[in-house]
Amino acid sequence: MPPPATTAEIHVANTRYHDLAARRYDEKWGIDYGARGRTQVLGKLGRALGGHGAGHYPRGLEIGAGTGYFGLNLLRAGTLAHYVATDISPGMLEVLRASAQRLGLAAQTACCESASLPFEDDSFDIVFGHAVLHHLPDLGASLREFRRVLAPGGMIAFCGEPSHYGDRLAAVPKRAAHALAPAWRALMRAPAAVRDGHHDIPEEATLETVVDVHAFTPAALEAHARAAGFEQARVSGEELAASLFGWANRALEATAEPTRVPHLWHLYAYHGYVTLQAFDRALLEPRLPPALFYNLLVSARAPIARAQASSTTPRTASTATSSTSAAPACSVNGAVGAPGR
Repeated sequence: MPPPATTAEIHVANTRYHDLAARRYDEKWGIDYGARGRTQVLGKLGRALGGHGAGHYPRGLEIGAGTGYFGLNLLRAGTLAHYVATDISPGMLEVLRASAQRLGLAAQTACCESASLPFEDDSFDIVFGHAVLHHLPDLGASLREFRRVLAPGGMIAFCGEPSHYGDRLAAVPKRAAHALAPAWRALMRAPAAVRDGHHDIPEEATLETVVDVHAFTPAALEAHARAAGFEQARVSGEELAASLFGWANRALEATAEPTRVPHLWHLYAYHGYVTLQAFDRALLEPRLPPALFYNLLVSARAPIARAQASSTTPRTASTATSSTSAAPACSVNGAVGAPGR
């Protein structure tokens, strides 16, 4: 068995993996910036924050923003007045800026590591992300940075983090789908994929084994937040039936040429997922322990008063990228996409 990857190796792998995925990311995951996407994002954030709605935040910072699915939808919904997106991948942020420009939204971007953010203390009212914490090699250092840049009383909210048990459970529908794939493709009249349907090139599959660093238990995720100095930490679970259904469908689709999968199948997959998601929310999520679900959501509040004064010297984006990594140099970019700019 090879030795575990170092933090520097994980940073390099994260950059490369997400740069490779950026071009097709929105298409592959069905990213939507209309009413459907906003409904999904607002619902997830609201549940992470305790079911009291997403709220409104003057200054929002997204960690691991990717192509902007979460942050741009929150900006369009009016949940955020000012939005800053960070990611270790220049390729992902390039796609995000293009989407912001197309949508007429003002988004500032910063290419940096989550454990070394180029912002002053008390700069944001909420720090949030979707499916990002499990990629961070030094989660404790990153959470301490989130607390540093949060104003007193500010919130963190992270959604879509894989649970330890749910991650194992998801392997069951994937294995079943692969066994049924030849019959499914025949029924769909779709030829087998020329390449792995989840990845453009084999390198992506190899890198994926490095970048997925964590699968969490609810207790461990809450402990990480409390150890970083947050208060009122809360962990909940979402999507059990919906995740089993979704992973089975994704595994089937990955075996076929994407352009040959019928539109009716995609409609069935989407509406089936939404129906089961509603079933999960109404019946399973209020009754079952969070550990059983595929996704975990965590939120916590920064203390109203800091224990001690800390330096307010802003960090520069050039120092946010490790000098030992092979990642390209990153920088902070001003707002793009604002009407009239």
